[in-house]
Amino acid sequence: MPLTVASVNVNGLRAAMRKGMSEWLELAAPDIVTLQEVRASVEQCDDLLHTLAHGRTGVPWHVAHEVCAAKGRAGVSVLSAVPATAHTARLGGSAYEDSGRWIEADFDTTDGRGLTVVSAYVHTGDARDAARMEEKLAFLRDGVARIGEHRDAGRHVLLTGDLNVAHREVDLCNWRGNLNKAGFHPSERAHFDRMFDELGWVDLGRAFGGDGPGPYTWWSYRGRAFDTDVGWRIDYQIASPELAALAKDAVVHRAPTHPERWSDHAPVVVTFDLELAAPPPVDGGPPPR
Repeated sequence: MPLTVASVNVNGLRAAMRKGMSEWLELAAPDIVTLQEVRASVEQCDDLLHTLAHGRTGVPWHVAHEVCAAKGRAGVSVLSAVPATAHTARLGGSAYEDSGRWIEADFDTTDGRGLTVVSAYVHTGDARDAARMEEKLAFLRDGVARIGEHRDAGRHVLLTGDLNVAHREVDLCNWRGNLNKAGFHPSERAHFDRMFDELGWVDLGRAFGGDGPGPYTWWSYRGRAFDTDVGWRIDYQIASPELAALAKDAVVHRAPTHPERWSDHAPVVVTFDLELAAPPPVDGGPPPR
């Protein structure tokens, strides 16, 4: 069966679940879900997510979660219908330890290559604060280097998440008003130029989203931004070339109306002509659950 991967900044998992995220999960039934700004402890994630059954398989979600040391901040997760063979939150040594901004999970695939899925949350930055911006740029550099390691090892690689950068003018409504500001600063956008134009990574949202403007993935809660579609495209699924060749579509699950939103972001959902393989049995027993 095709593999479906969804990514969304939930803007607080507990609030999102109260507002309707669990119903979306059941109906969309993705095989893998990456979450950002979870803002919950491991125990809270377990309580919320392990009680939910995957909408297609009927089995509980498997959860890999990295919490932020600062309570109520950041936090990233990878949910999956089958257990990951491994997961880690290590990125660039100890520079981002306990930041709750990076987690990667490995899965076996039936084509033998294997798949590494990353959930990343890049902070907003501040163009008026050089140190703050350098911290953001360093995270982007280290992230690109890390996914390159997996790609060089021959694996399928998928970088997902809220990267807090609109790459081109078509990726935000008010681009003129945001020139040289964080989120649309030339130094940030240059990293995306290099990733796509020099290193060959594929922005699936743009590949399937047409020439734009949009489709946007984030709208402020202020005013009528959602109703008038004054948004930003800052949530991504970025694939290695071999994986991108297997992508069948990429869709933004925009809520029908403002009251039906359960986050200020919308999920980005991609379907691949790729199948996950169940992990091998442990000690001759049944596959791990």
